[in-house]
Amino acid sequence: MSAWKGRDVINILDFSRDDLDELYTCANYMERTGLGSHYRPLEGKIIGLAFFEPSTRTRMSFEAAAKRLGAKTAGFTSELGTSVEKGESLADTIRMLDAYVDLIVIRHKYEGAALYAGEIAEVPVINGGDGKQHHPTQAMIDLYTIHRLKGGVDGLQVGVLGDLRYGRAANSFILGLSIYMPKTIYLISPPQLRAREETRLILDYKGIHYVETTSLEEVLDSLDVLYVTRIQKERFPDPGEYEKVKGTYRVTRRLLEARAKPDLIVMHPLPRVGEISYDVDNTKYQAYFIQARMGVPVRMALLKLVLQGECP
Repeated sequence: MSAWKGRDVINILDFSRDDLDELYTCANYMERTGLGSHYRPLEGKIIGLAFFEPSTRTRMSFEAAAKRLGAKTAGFTSELGTSVEKGESLADTIRMLDAYVDLIVIRHKYEGAALYAGEIAEVPVINGGDGKQHHPTQAMIDLYTIHRLKGGVDGLQVGVLGDLRYGRAANSFILGLSIYMPKTIYLISPPQLRAREETRLILDYKGIHYVETTSLEEVLDSLDVLYVTRIQKERFPDPGEYEKVKGTYRVTRRLLEARAKPDLIVMHPLPRVGEISYDVDNTKYQAYFIQARMGVPVRMALLKLVLQGECP
């Protein structure tokens, strides 16, 4: 019996290596054979997309995943034009969606919103990103990309660069790495944006070796994977704090060719706003567009397993 059926997906740490292995086996199946129009195992299902804040890749890849599996989607892409704008509570909105759909994907600016939704809804809830800490399906995509390109995570030296304090994709990725046995995680950020204390405590508890540094150049030649994140202006409580750190890092083709291992892969959850120069796009290091393409098969696998508990 699959451990996935009917399960909420709130935090990447709720899942084991075995759970992720099952997901990735299913994602690989979706890549190879599940993208054709003949494959419609979720015919008759409706996926609710409750996106309380803007999204491009997460929303569209969930929608594409649902439709490729034969399901339909219903929902909203912002609070504008919904009863939330009139003052409806999150609880009432979730109860309403719970009555209409078979699964809810929620994205929200406040931490804990997805967990709260999962406690209210009877249908499964998938966290499409909430607050500054959790984005579990992005971490699943990121780890799957490393499995596909590097054969696994164990033994790798991984750098995570940029906003490690407010960036939920970076935080979930770091937590996801802790499910495996990387050789070293390099946490590269300005002092103001160092990884959250609770994240570092989890790494300590799990015995994961990590190094905090402000310099990419000092560690770049050690890395097998470089995970780049943008410094997110919209997450800063103080605009002045953002102004101090914006543009701190920029990954260029020249830098990579001078210092990186030949088989380094550069990842990014996207969107980027200058932290990776466009001249990296056509190099052997670029993996962020591959990573983006993995969003549909991984989310197809997730929907299939959560709703039906089996794959194919």
